[in-house]
Amino acid sequence: MEKKLADGRILRNFAIGQLGWAILSGVVSNWLLYFYMPSEETIAAGMPLFITQGIVFAGMTVIGLITALCRLVDGFIDPFIASRSDSLNHPLGRRIPFLRWFAIPFGLMTVIVFTLPGLGSEAFNDVALLVCLVLFYVTLSLYCTPFNALIPELGRTQELRVNLSTFISVTYFVGTATAYLVPTIAGLFEGLFGIANAYRITIAILAIVAVLCMLVPAYTIDENVYAETEPSTTPMGASVMKTFANKEFQVFEISDILYWVAITMFQTGMPFYVTSLMGLDESMNFVLFAGMTVISLIFYAPVNILAKKIGKKRLVSFAFFFFCVAFAVTTVCGMFGIPALVWGGAVAVLAAIPMAILGILPQAVLADIAEFDATETGENREGMFYAARTFSMTLGQSLAMILFSSIATIGAGGLGYRITALVATAFCLLGGLVFLRYNEGGVIKIITAHTEALTGVSEE
Repeated sequence: MEKKLADGRILRNFAIGQLGWAILSGVVSNWLLYFYMPSEETIAAGMPLFITQGIVFAGMTVIGLITALCRLVDGFIDPFIASRSDSLNHPLGRRIPFLRWFAIPFGLMTVIVFTLPGLGSEAFNDVALLVCLVLFYVTLSLYCTPFNALIPELGRTQELRVNLSTFISVTYFVGTATAYLVPTIAGLFEGLFGIANAYRITIAILAIVAVLCMLVPAYTIDENVYAETEPSTTPMGASVMKTFANKEFQVFEISDILYWVAITMFQTGMPFYVTSLMGLDESMNFVLFAGMTVISLIFYAPVNILAKKIGKKRLVSFAFFFFCVAFAVTTVCGMFGIPALVWGGAVAVLAAIPMAILGILPQAVLADIAEFDATETGENREGMFYAARTFSMTLGQSLAMILFSSIATIGAGGLGYRITALVATAFCLLGGLVFLRYNEGGVIKIITAHTEALTGVSEE
C-alpha cells in the first residue's frame, strides 16, 4: 500500500510526544547532580545529603560513577531495543506499540529516581540510585528509540524532514525549559514539606504531564498509514555492524558524541553557574533558560528556511563554533564587576542561536543518512541509526557527568565550575571540526537520484 505523507496535524501530535520525554529527560539531566551532590548554598538552604559525597575513586565521585555506568549500560541496551523495534511484527506497526507500552513506566522511573535513594543509609542509597537510574535509562530507551525511528518515516521528503525536526525541536526546548521550573515550583511546597520532598512532589507533577504528552502520538498516529511497517530481518549484530560501517554516519557519530559531552556539561553546570558564579537565586535558572528558548524560537523560521536553501552542513558547523563562544563566556561569568544579570543575559543570548540550529538540524541530518543508507543497501534500519545516535548521546553524557562531577570539586570559589565550562568549549570546538568532514552533497545527491528514479519527480 502506498504510504501517505504526514500532514501538519500528524507532525504536531508527534512533536507533543517529544515535549513529554524532554521534560523527563530534562529533569534527570538538569537536577540529578544538583539533588544528590548539592552545592554549599543548597545544603545551607536545607537540602539533606543522601549519597556518599566527595572523591571516592580515581578522582571520581559516587554520583559521577553511577551516572556514567548507567549511561553506558543504557548505550548497550539501545541497539537491542532498536533491533526489536525494527523487527517487530505487530498490527499497530513497529514503533507505536513501544510508545503505548512504555510511556507510563518511563514517567514512574523518573519519580522513583528522586525518591527511593533517600530512604536508607548512604550505602543503601548509593545502590538504590544505581538500580533506579539504570531502570530509568532503560525505560527512556524503550520509548525514545522507537519514537526517534519514526522521524525519517514521517519526514519522507526534505521539506517534511526539516519541518518535523523544527517541530520536535520546539517541543524539546519547551520541555527542557519546563524541567528548569523544578526549583520554582518546589518553592511552593518547601515550607510544608522541606526542600527534598518539595522537589519530589514537583517532579511527580511534571511526570504526570509528561506521560500524558507522550501518549498523544501513541494514540493519534496510525503508523500503518504513514510509515513502512515491514519488519527487518537483519540480526542485531549485523545491523549494528552495517550501521557503523556507513562512513557518513561515522563522521556524524563522532561529532555527536563530542557535542553531547559539551552540551551536557553546560546544562548540568547551569544551576551552578547561575547560583555559585553569577550569585543569582536558583529560580533564575528557569528565567534564563526560558529567555534562551524564546530567543531561539525567533531563529527557528530563519533556520528552517536557510537549511532548505544553503544546506544543513553549513549551519550545523557554524552552530558548533558559535556555541564555543557562549561556553567560553561562561568560564568568566561573575567576574570583572559586571552585574550578575548582565552575565546571565549574555550567556542566554549567545547560546540561543546555536541552540536553535543544533536543536533542529542534527535529527534531519541523521534522517538523511538513514535514507541514504537504505537507498544504498536496500534495508530500512531507521531504528538502529537512531539507537546509535542515542548511544552517542549516552556516551557523551556519561563522559560529561564523570568530567563535571570530578572537575567541579577542584579548588574553591567556583574554580571547578569555571573549568567545566572551559572543557565544554574544547569539546564543542572538536565536534565542529569533525563535522566539517561530513559529505552532505554526496548524501543528498544519492537520495535525490533515488527519489527521481522512483517517482520521476525531483524533491527540489
